[in-house]
Amino acid sequence: MAETRLSFKEMCARFDVTPRTLRYYEYIELLQPERVGRQRFYGPRELARMTLILRGRRYGFQLEDIRQWLLIYEKDGTDAQMRTFVEAADAQLDELARQKAQIEEAMAELRRMREETRATLADGAGRRTG
Repeated sequence: MAETRLSFKEMCARFDVTPRTLRYYEYIELLQPERVGRQRFYGPRELARMTLILRGRRYGFQLEDIRQWLLIYEKDGTDAQMRTFVEAADAQLDELARQKAQIEEAMAELRRMREETRATLADGAGRRTG
């Protein structure tokens, strides 16, 4: 069975990223495609890494955190990578909960202000005189 190998353009399409994003991930050494002349080819390793990168970004992790997980995997294996991820996920869940509370507070305040403004308009107090 042939190994999956994607071109640069196919990789961008598969993961719905811009060429600039893909080049940047290579530049910061998150991805290391095979090069044949000026062409780049992405094998199963790079596809798995890209999946992890995008999943990490979706959950709000910094690229440096993701890079560290990839390095841990290469150096110490899956168990070490998973332990590191669990610790980072705990911290990220705490941060997301904090952000959620801030958003909910802002939404509640905005709703109160909207209702006060509606009430003022309904009372006619907001009309211009002159």
